[in-house]
Amino acid sequence: MLDPKYFDEKVAELEHGLRRRGADPQLIQRIGDLASRRRALIQETEKLKANRNVVSQEIAKLKARAKTDPAAAAEADQKVIAMRLVGDQIKNLDVELREIEDNLKDLSLRVPNIPQASVPEGRDSAANVEVRKWGVPKKMTFEPKDHVALGETLGILDFERAGKLAGARFCLYLGAGAALERALIQFMLDLHTREHCYQEAIPPFMVNRESMTGTGQLPKFEEDLFKTQLADRELFLIPTAEVPLTNIYRGEILEPGSLPVYLTAYSPCFRSEAGSYGKDTRGLIRQHQFQKVELVKLTSPESSQEELEGMVRNAEKVLQTLEIPYRVMALCAGDMGFSAAKTYDIEVWLPGQNTYREISSCSNCEDFQARRAGIRFRQEAQGKPQFVHTLNGSGLAVGRTFIAVLENYQDAAGNIEIPKALHRYLEGAPGFVREGERLILKRSPVRAGA
Repeated sequence: MLDPKYFDEKVAELEHGLRRRGADPQLIQRIGDLASRRRALIQETEKLKANRNVVSQEIAKLKARAKTDPAAAAEADQKVIAMRLVGDQIKNLDVELREIEDNLKDLSLRVPNIPQASVPEGRDSAANVEVRKWGVPKKMTFEPKDHVALGETLGILDFERAGKLAGARFCLYLGAGAALERALIQFMLDLHTREHCYQEAIPPFMVNRESMTGTGQLPKFEEDLFKTQLADRELFLIPTAEVPLTNIYRGEILEPGSLPVYLTAYSPCFRSEAGSYGKDTRGLIRQHQFQKVELVKLTSPESSQEELEGMVRNAEKVLQTLEIPYRVMALCAGDMGFSAAKTYDIEVWLPGQNTYREISSCSNCEDFQARRAGIRFRQEAQGKPQFVHTLNGSGLAVGRTFIAVLENYQDAAGNIEIPKALHRYLEGAPGFVREGERLILKRSPVRAGA
């Protein structure tokens, strides 16, 4: 939610920011019309109230003279009747004003954040700007396979049986595949908690409507969410651990010295992908359920941009340690998420697709989520509470990291050399074979009924 000033004296700035995002022109027009009408109503109401105050004083003086001046009494009665009509006008204007303010409040929950001035111009991913690259893709002497072919040949991914269990856009990890996914989760959590000083949490994987509203998923994106309706409550399956982690401090005032707060959590993520019909239907890229290690920061306004740069470096360290090439992209205004004021995407190199694909998105939401969730802090013990700035990022999407390991470390026979950083998590696990200093994932079929 934006500062209410955007809907009053900063409407032009709001309209400019929304145009940069490519927002619906009707939304912009609607906001402008409501804001204009609200100002007019306030001015009209204040004018009527000021006039009523003046006339009320005149009535008091006329009534004081009425004992000796019958004409004053009659004039006072006429003014009283006139002021009753003015009172009715004020009541009607107040009703209309409340309706407009309710409409503006509803709209404010549907209006995206305003891009920072440094965000590149553009409407879609074609306008995103490359900030830096790390690593050089390996030159393979064979035609690289994608993760689907590798996973099915190795017997570690089963999309067909997952479809039998739950339908399309699900995957069943088996044997060494399950072990590799779990190893990646543990590796990421160890890196972020031990080297980057994030506090690990295990949050609820279902949350209430207030939590979803706090981070911006509701009301605008309800069709993208899975939810369960029980007898006594409505709960949503989380699309990312950003939601419960950010809402931990919803409605609270953090005391001096509490910031910054660094949080990390593994969670499954559930997304209906309502707007992605026909996109990435093959493999693990766009699933209804996937694993992710999330990073969240609560910071002061003064430090949030520096903290965003640090968060991106934290996410990059995962791929650097795994020795997998990637690039960092600054997203243009039209390609950023709803709550973000500035976003960097990390895109990992996938030889099976011969392209870079997003594996992490790190955003500074400034005070946008904090206003919705009521998260404030004090600089000093008796200081006035201010809204924190919230940041979030993937550290990383585990399934896509799984893809990157398979595709970047494959050999001509379809076996996978495991990155050295994962050896300690997988040494001795079924399906992984030690060959000197190398740990190799080879086919290890799972027996039916085992």
